[in-house]
Amino acid sequence: MINVTINGCHIQVPKETTILEAAEKCGAHIPTLCHMNLGELGIVNQSSSCRVCMVEVAGRPALVPSCSEKVTEGMVITTDSLRSITARRMSVELLLSNHPKECLTCAKNLECELQSLAQELGIREIKWEGERLDYPKDQSSYSLVKDPNKCVMCRRCETMCNDVQTCGILSAVNRGFGAFVGPAFNMDMADTSCTFCGQCVAVCPTAALTEVNNTHLVWRELNNKNRHVVVQVAPAIRVAIGEMFHMAPGEITTGKIAAALRRLGFDGVFDTDFAADLTIMEEASELVHRIQHQGTLPMLTSCCPAWVKFFEHQFPDMLDIPSTCKSPQVMFGAIAKTYYAEKKQINPHDITVVSIMPCLAKKAEAKRPEFTKEEDSNVDIVITTREFAQMMKEAGIDFANLEDQPFDSMMGESTGASVIFGTTGGVIEAAARTAYEWITGDTLENVEFKALRGLEGIREATITIGDMDLRIGIAHELGNARKLLEDIRDGKSSFHAIEIMACPGGCIGGGGQPYHHGNMEIIKKRQEAIYREDQGKAKRKSHENEEVLRLYEEYLGKPYGEKAHDLLHTHYIAREKI
Repeated sequence: MINVTINGCHIQVPKETTILEAAEKCGAHIPTLCHMNLGELGIVNQSSSCRVCMVEVAGRPALVPSCSEKVTEGMVITTDSLRSITARRMSVELLLSNHPKECLTCAKNLECELQSLAQELGIREIKWEGERLDYPKDQSSYSLVKDPNKCVMCRRCETMCNDVQTCGILSAVNRGFGAFVGPAFNMDMADTSCTFCGQCVAVCPTAALTEVNNTHLVWRELNNKNRHVVVQVAPAIRVAIGEMFHMAPGEITTGKIAAALRRLGFDGVFDTDFAADLTIMEEASELVHRIQHQGTLPMLTSCCPAWVKFFEHQFPDMLDIPSTCKSPQVMFGAIAKTYYAEKKQINPHDITVVSIMPCLAKKAEAKRPEFTKEEDSNVDIVITTREFAQMMKEAGIDFANLEDQPFDSMMGESTGASVIFGTTGGVIEAAARTAYEWITGDTLENVEFKALRGLEGIREATITIGDMDLRIGIAHELGNARKLLEDIRDGKSSFHAIEIMACPGGCIGGGGQPYHHGNMEIIKKRQEAIYREDQGKAKRKSHENEEVLRLYEEYLGKPYGEKAHDLLHTHYIAREKI
């Protein structure tokens, strides 16, 4: 332990503690901008580039950045001196002098950390006017928009992309006044190996990185009387969207979501959980088939499009490992434009499928050409949790006080197994519940495989199914996925099945979810809520979903059969690593 004095407060802190961390222990607030610490996930950004957190240390001639400076024995620190306050204000004023003045129409208005800092520090005028950055926006991708003119060089996105996700897309471009963070040679994002996971967007303090906003496309379809517009909602949405309406993190809002979607004017209101159960029917069938017929193992789940694109760029030599199943989002679209269209006697070309997803990669996934039949996409428009909340606010919907309503039938029933798709480990646990009963022929009484749960980056577990030990690997964050796959490639690890999710915590921490600003308690509460909803379901195994069983009986035939393969399975592409 080390003795330090902060603003006259004497405290003891462990060695290697930063001044910022020590200040928090004695209630001293130091504003930050570039700093980011998701300690439980091992994510720390200490670039010290913004110089907003400067403090005075006795005996030092210059101010020091509190986010990266470690305390030493006997250190005397002043965080609220006139010199520190003036330096912080000047740092923010200089950032604002080179920042576009478009707060009212900015995508991050009222969510921008630079804007909040300016308000906190009482900045009411820009003292220095002069040259500003004038780079074109990068709108090349279906998922995200990059605006270098709003970059404050905090380098949080760089930390997420390079250190956490190990994609290596983002780094400093140019030097001095003209510097910003982007791909090498300022390439378009669509031309790189970007997975579009959106974690760079999730941590960007300004609007230098934002999602592609598709709300206007949804409004257009809803106002077109010649279109039959159906919507699906991913499982992670229900435990997070309440945060956009001042509800507690982890509050389950499933029924309110269905009610709100009807108020917005959708013709069909459905739950992606139905398609998640359908995915398990196919994925568990594929796993059992591979095990029983000496197929390629391990089998990797393929529900996460960011993970799939990462795999295509980074491990093209292992394309035979992932499950061929489409994601639940795309399976839903495929069924909506075939089975649902036939049942409702609607021309499939007149149906618009809208997805509400926690993920930016889902926007790009919907545009993959292999998910198009007869020039008609399985999914037409994808919006994020944040965009859905914005639509409700536009419509003046009092979301928190809506009466709960059920999803529509035919493609609305779901089980607890589908709900847990929303968190890391959930997909493989759902598959295990079904695979167990199909392999053994016995009823699985205790459906909770708690060995598969948690927030550790890489987890391993063995599940006994009859006389077989099923070895399972789980990873969330793409850097952890890389380690797991390299071990498999090198023969250091052996599994039957692996689940990988690109985002911290899985879909609950997706790039399109409400900003959690590094508060891991929010991620934990979302995860706990996912498991609560699972526990509250009358049916907790995907193969018990009666609407899914009816779909097979009336339309698809048997799981993993010829028609199911045609509609619900896909292939992967070896992509260049750029």
